[in-house]
Amino acid sequence: MKSERVYFKTFGCRTNQFDTQVMMSRLREFELSADELEADVVVVNSCTVTNGADASVRQYINAVQRKNPKVRVILAGCGAHSKGEELFRDGKVFGVMGHSEKEKIDALLRRDERFYEIGDLEHIDETVVEEFVGKSRAFIKIQEGCDFRCSYCIIPHVRGNARSHAPEKVAEQVERLAANGFGEFILTGTNVGSYGRDRGGNLAGLLKRLSGIRGVRRLRIGSLEPIQIDAEFRELLDEPWMARHLHIALQHTSDRMLERMNRRNRYVEDRELFEELAQKGYALGTDFIVGHPGEGEAEWREAMERIEALPLTHIHAFTYSPRQGTPSAAMGPAVRGDIAKARHRELTERIKEKNLRFRRAHNRTLQVLVENGKEGIYQGFDQYYNRVLIESDEDLRHTWVLLEEAEALEEGNRARYPQ
Repeated sequence: MKSERVYFKTFGCRTNQFDTQVMMSRLREFELSADELEADVVVVNSCTVTNGADASVRQYINAVQRKNPKVRVILAGCGAHSKGEELFRDGKVFGVMGHSEKEKIDALLRRDERFYEIGDLEHIDETVVEEFVGKSRAFIKIQEGCDFRCSYCIIPHVRGNARSHAPEKVAEQVERLAANGFGEFILTGTNVGSYGRDRGGNLAGLLKRLSGIRGVRRLRIGSLEPIQIDAEFRELLDEPWMARHLHIALQHTSDRMLERMNRRNRYVEDRELFEELAQKGYALGTDFIVGHPGEGEAEWREAMERIEALPLTHIHAFTYSPRQGTPSAAMGPAVRGDIAKARHRELTERIKEKNLRFRRAHNRTLQVLVENGKEGIYQGFDQYYNRVLIESDEDLRHTWVLLEEAEALEEGNRARYPQ
C-alpha cells in the first residue's frame, strides 16, 4: 500500500524551523512531499506573534484547501495554542496539535477522525535531529519558553515558562549533525539567553562545550536580552568560532516606551553595551516595535536620535499588533496605522544606511558558508550575518569560501571566486 504524503509549511522563527525538523524526523509511516498540491496531509507549523502572522496562517490554510480540496490540514506551532480551538471548531482544520505533541506526530496523522490534542506547555523535546532537509546551517533548539512578561507579548502564553534542554542532549544533537557535515550551528529558543538557569548552568558554559565538538566551525546565537550578556559571556567574544554578529533585543530606545512595554533594559546601559561589542568588531542587530500605544511624536523623535547614535547594522522591525489578553492591548492612545507605517519605513531605511557603511568597512577576509545557487551565482552569509552573492564557475553549494575582498553594494555584497 502506498504511503500517504505529508507536506510541512513553516511560519515564523528559527525555533519553528527546528520544530518542523523534529516532526519530519518522527515520521515513520508517511512520505515527505515537496509539493503541497500532491500531499495528502499538510502540517502547518504556525506563528502567532502578530495579527499579521495569524492572518498569513489562515490565508494559507484557505488557499491550500481551495487548491487541494481532499487534503487534511493539521495545525501545529504557536497558533495551535492561540487560534487552534477556533479553527478546529469552525472546521478549518482536520486536527490541532500543541508543542508537546509533535513527537507523537506519526500516531496523530494515522487517526481517521478529527482530533484536538493541545497538550501542555511544560514539555521538553527528546528528539535528536540528525539532518536538516534542504539546509546548510543547522538550527539547534536549546530551550523553550520565557519568564519575561513584556506587556505586548503573547509568546509566554503559547510557549510556557523558560525551561532548558539538557546540555548533554544539545551536545549530542551537535555531534550528530557535525558528523553529517554541518559546520555552522544557530542556537535558538524562545529566550536563548535564559539557557541553563533552571539547571544551574548558563549559555556561556554551553557555548564552550559545543565549541570543542569536532567539526564545529561557527556558532551563532539567536536573540539575546541586554541583561543576559554577562562577564562570562564577554570572555567568549574573541573566540574564533563565535560568529561576529549578535542580535540583542532592545524593542525600543525611548525609556518611557521601554517602561510601558515592561522591559528590563534602558537606553544608557544599552548604548554602553553596544559600543563595547562594536569595538570588538561585531555586527549588531536588534528587534524594534514601532507604533506601540503611547508612542507619540516626541518619543519617536527621541528614539530615532538614539538609533542614530547606536552602532546598529541589522534590524527586525515590527509594527505593533495588539494581542488579546496582553496588558498593551488595553493601553492607549493608539498610533494611527499610516503613522506607524511611515515610522517603520524611516527606521528600516536608517538601518539600511548603517548596514551599508558597516559592510564597506568590513568587506575583507569574509568567511562565507554558501547555502545555495545555480547558473554560476551562489549565496551565503558571512561571519557578520550579511548575505554575499558569489560568482563562480565551480559548484560552491554547501561549502565554505574565504573571500579576500567583496564589493559592498547597496543591495548587498558581491564577489568573484576564486579571487
